Amino acid sequence: MYTMRRWWGRYSSQLVWASVALGIALFIRYTEASPVYQVYEWLSRPFQLSETERSQLTNAKIVQLEQRVAVLEKENNKLEKLLGYVSQDAKSSIVAPVIGRSADRWWQQVTLGRGSKHGIRKNDVVTTEPGVVVGLIESVTPNSSQVLLISDPSFKVGVAVTRSRNLGLMRGSRGSKAVMEFFDKLPDVKPGDVISTSSLSQLFPVGLPVGVVESLNLNASPAPEAVINLSAPMNALEWVVVSPYVQKSPDLVNDALSTSEEIQ
Repeated sequence: MYTMRRWWGRYSSQLVWASVALGIALFIRYTEASPVYQVYEWLSRPFQLSETERSQLTNAKIVQLEQRVAVLEKENNKLEKLLGYVSQDAKSSIVAPVIGRSADRWWQQVTLGRGSKHGIRKNDVVTTEPGVVVGLIESVTPNSSQVLLISDPSFKVGVAVTRSRNLGLMRGSRGSKAVMEFFDKLPDVKPGDVISTSSLSQLFPVGLPVGVVESLNLNASPAPEAVINLSAPMNALEWVVVSPYVQKSPDLVNDALSTSEEIQ
């Protein structure tokens, strides 16, 4: 009897706690833990979103996904147009993404994610769909290339009024506009006329669209001028088409020039 009492005195508390634990376990098993879930829900209720807040959060996520899908669809349509234009235009043309643009040279230069190993070479023609002039390849590395944009003030190109074929020289102006200086003193030109590359351009094929006449200054000195709205989205370039072009003989160009400025 004494031994039993000693044993009970030593292990009674452990037995009580073990019995309690076993009872709790059996209770949870047979009630499928519903009281536990109820206690958890009661304790976590202050931290849970209300039905209105949950609905607002869900709607916000849906709107975000819809906006993302719209952007991806727009990007996909743009790529499909570019690839379609390339397949019809020339097998040697390359679609390239714009991967870099310096803030201090925003209107002068962009970096493409394609380079010499993709077939791009210096002086290749850079356009958007459908063939609107963007610029020229200025330098090339194996995996990237730099484009000199037509909006750069140093960029000069021989152009013509598509309707009347009056010739002139166009230069960039650090923006989405450019200035065309006519060779004729009284050119046949009016706002809305389309401007394209001319036979005087050494590095561009004839007839590539450049922009549209916005305004005229026929009294400008030393020659009449027109402000041109560039057709390419110079402020938002994302994808371009790079195409090779064989430079024309300078003699064929210089014979037609009445200006001492060098034309590209």
